[in-house]
This record gives sequence, structure tokens and C-alpha cells, in this order.
Amino acid sequence: MAGSIRKLANAIPLARLLAAAQIVMLAHRHWHRLEPYERRRLLTLVRRGRIVGRGLSPAERAELARLIAKADPRLFAGLVAQRFSPVPLPRRVVRGRR
Repeated sequence: MAGSIRKLANAIPLARLLAAAQIVMLAHRHWHRLEPYERRRLLTLVRRGRIVGRGLSPAERAELARLIAKADPRLFAGLVAQRFSPVPLPRRVVRGRR
């Protein structure tokens, strides 16, 4: 295990590893905007929705949309773009229109 991690670290430049770590940290913050029971429910709905032929009911789709909206994916994408942009981004680009 340690040998494979060492090989991976040598194969991927340090800048890319740091960039990936920053994205993971941002994703962690957004994931934890949800309560633990909401995170479990989100995972359940995603798993159930991936089963071919089963699908989600309209109520489950609405619940999934609500949970995703609570995690604020628009802000997550804006913060990632801001983090890696060589120039400062306008607030409306990062946070969207309010």
C-alpha cells in the first residue's frame, strides 16, 4: 500500500496534488452543510436512482433536488473557479446573483 502511494505521488506533480486537496477540502465543507441524516438520505436516493428500471418517484426527485440545493453546488463551483483563477473573479461570478 505505501509503495503504491509513493508511486502515485511521484507520478503526479505536487501542484496537482495540492489542487486536488483544495477541491476535496471545499467539497467537505459543502457536504457538511447537510445534517448527518440528510447526507445518508442523499446517498440512499442517489443509489436508488442509479438502479436501471427502478428510478425515483417524483417526491423522491424533489427531495433529492432539495438536498442538493442545500449543499449549494453553485457556490462550490464558484469557489473552485476562484481558487484556481489567475485573476480575481467578480463576486457575482463566484457566488451568483442574489
